[in-house]
Formats: sequence, structure tokens, C-alpha cells
Amino acid sequence: MNSSPVVIENLHRHYGWLDAVNGLSLEVPRGSLLALVGPNGAGKTTTLKVAMNLLRPSEGSVSVFGKDSRKLNWRDFQQIGYVSENQQLPDFMTVRQFLNFCRPMYPTWDSAFCAELKHQFKLDYDQQRIGHLSRGMRMKAALLSSLAYRPKLLVLDEPFSGLDAVVREDLSRAILQFVREEDWTILITSHDIDEIERLADRVAIMQEGTLTVNESVTALQERFRRVQVTLPNAGTLMVKLPNTWLQTEQNGARLCFVDSTFESEEKLKSQLPANSQIETLTMSLREIYIAIATKTLKPRVTLKNFNRMNAENSDFQPGR
Repeated sequence: MNSSPVVIENLHRHYGWLDAVNGLSLEVPRGSLLALVGPNGAGKTTTLKVAMNLLRPSEGSVSVFGKDSRKLNWRDFQQIGYVSENQQLPDFMTVRQFLNFCRPMYPTWDSAFCAELKHQFKLDYDQQRIGHLSRGMRMKAALLSSLAYRPKLLVLDEPFSGLDAVVREDLSRAILQFVREEDWTILITSHDIDEIERLADRVAIMQEGTLTVNESVTALQERFRRVQVTLPNAGTLMVKLPNTWLQTEQNGARLCFVDSTFESEEKLKSQLPANSQIETLTMSLREIYIAIATKTLKPRVTLKNFNRMNAENSDFQPGR
């Protein structure tokens, strides 16, 4: 039996003629924080909704703790936390009423832990209804309600979307704390690549419903380098370039590119004219993502992609 909490095998999700997810296979290792990233319409939210039994797979399967996602029930969700950017909360309740409402549903609810998180999140709104709270405070309330029972798996769909820097910092600090102290498994989607670099130990990049990259952040940053080359003379023209060199630009004797399979400067020199001077620079995850995107991602301004975004971000199905 596979020990990974989430195993996705050849997942397809169709909306009529539209393939929101197209043959996705992915495992989320136990105790890891895996970030699923990609442009709008890549299929990230659809994938999470299938994993949480909010949508049915058209083909393939998702298993959560060894159980088909289509068979997940209320008992299974007692060990799963799920927070979405569009999550509906009871606006007529105060934070205290909301937490009191949730507590009886979870046998592992830790009241002391809940009180600690509530203080950490500055959620002292016991007289104010949730509907009157800011977006950031609402997101904190949703996260708190999903953390207080110490779930084994935490699924976060764009938790930082639209939040200011202070709130993002609060949420990031809390997530980091749980990863270090609780050894939880976390699956997260986000467009905030800077936060992902800080949080995640693995990154999976999706494009057009398929997986293009799946590896550790450390491995990615080890094999990507920004390279600046001074050629022996301005007339040297690099015509045939390795397809592993991305974002290549040449201006006279100056050649710049991103090496996506960097091993050593010695190997680089063997691919360049003699007497070339090179400088290699490490790259942030954001820079790596952009380099990959400019090579693999297609233009997004098409009718198909517009419909894909609608399908991923809502329950809208073309042709209905």
C-alpha cells in the first residue's frame, strides 16, 4: 500500500469538450509541503476539488490516505483540513460562535491549541459577525477552524490571494510552525511564488492540465543557474545552442542565458568558445518559474483558455 497521503493517477476532468485536467499523475509524500503552481486555468483548483470529493474525476483516480476520493466521508474529513480562497463561512456568526459550532464535529479538537492560534492570529472578534470582517481576518478564521483539530493532511487553495503583506506573514509563519512541529502533510496552490519558496520543499508545475515539473525546491535551485558570458570577441555568434539553455540573449560579445541543467562551470566552458569568461548566478524560485514558463507555457488569451479559467475557478461548465 502506498504510504503517500495523496496519490493522483492519470487524472482527467472534463467540462464538456474542455480538459481542465489531462492525465495528471502526482504523489504528495508524507510530511512534505508540496506546492502546486501554474498560470490561471492550469487545472490546480480542479485537481484539489477532485481530491476533496467536491468534483468527480472523469477518468483516473485520486486516493487520500489510501481511499478513493469519491468515497471520502465525514469521518475521513475529521483528519483533513481544507481551506479555499472562495470558501463560504457563516457570515451571521461571530468567530467564537463559528469555532463552537465546529468543535463538536472533530474528536481531536484541541481547545488549548485553538486558543493559542486565535491569539496568534489576533482573532478577538467575539462580538463582531464574520460577515463584517476583512478578507484577511476571514481567511485566518477559516484556517483556524481547519487547524484546531490537528489534521493529518492540510489542503490550501490560494490562501494568500488578495491578502496584504502583514496577513500573509501571519499565515506563512503559522504554516511553517506546523510543518516543523506537527509533521503534517500540506498540499497548497498559490500564485505567490515568493511565499512558496519560503514554505515548500517540493514544487509541481502545471500547464494546460498536465504536469511539467515535479521535484524538490533544492533540486530545482541546484540545477538552474543564470549565466553571463563574455565571448572572446564581438563577432562570435552562437548559432546552435543547447535546448536546455533558456531565455538566451546575445548582444555583441555578451551572451546571457539560464542553464536548466547546470552541473559545473567546467562543463559550461566546454560548450562555449575557448577563452570565454563566464559568471554563474543562483536563482530564486520565482526566476526559475518564469524561465520555465517562457519555454513551456502557451499564450493564455484564447477562448479555450478563458473557458478553462471559468471552469477551474467555479462550477461553471461550458455548454450547460
